[in-house]
Amino acid sequence: MLIGILVTFLVVILVLYLINMLPLDGRAKQIARVVVIVIGIVSLLKYLAVF
Repeated sequence: MLIGILVTFLVVILVLYLINMLPLDGRAKQIARVVVIVIGIVSLLKYLAVF
């Protein structure tokens, strides 16, 4: 369980870093960041057996 949480956290951090490197305007980057963070939080809540 702990390894799954750690992997999920690292994937979210990596995707956020890659989104930051993309040549998009500020609004598109902000929307993409919010989507990735929401998906990461839902995934972490699954690991913690909330859902």
